[in-house]
Amino acid sequence: SSSASVRPEVIRELLRVSGLSRVRGAWKLWWQSFPTRFTNFLFQRIIGINRDSPWHVHFTSRVTRPEKICVHESSRASLAVSGGCYIQGGNGIEIGEGTIWGPGVKIISANHNMEALHGWDAAEPIRLGKHCWIGANAVILPSVQLGDHVMIGAGAVVTRRFQSHCVIAGVPAR
Repeated sequence: SSSASVRPEVIRELLRVSGLSRVRGAWKLWWQSFPTRFTNFLFQRIIGINRDSPWHVHFTSRVTRPEKICVHESSRASLAVSGGCYIQGGNGIEIGEGTIWGPGVKIISANHNMEALHGWDAAEPIRLGKHCWIGANAVILPSVQLGDHVMIGAGAVVTRRFQSHCVIAGVPAR
């Protein structure tokens, strides 16, 4: 008797039809991100860097006042994988659905008070709309409000509000 061999295309089609290909894809994605997830867990929960943050934060990033920061669940992955970021939530930050950013992004919601350097000046919270893209090393300063689908170029310094569906870059961003 001869042994029957099953072609790889047939196996792939069976996985697709049964819905198991999605499980395989999700498992592969999880396994690829495991080293980053483990390292972040080690630094955040064991060593204590960004321990107060309720979501995962890359071990080279810093988050201050996380209780004043609202990050949509779909945007939290950027915090976990983008290193070298600084997010200061003194006056509050709201980050919308699907917003992503590169490494080195700084989101600073409060300026130091000139008379009392240990305090912050009051300002409106920073609000980033849905599906915004923030390029590497961009800086977002207090009271900035961005509409949906705004793209910020790498290295830009955002100092004012922008409406939806625009691309901004430069210092200051325009």
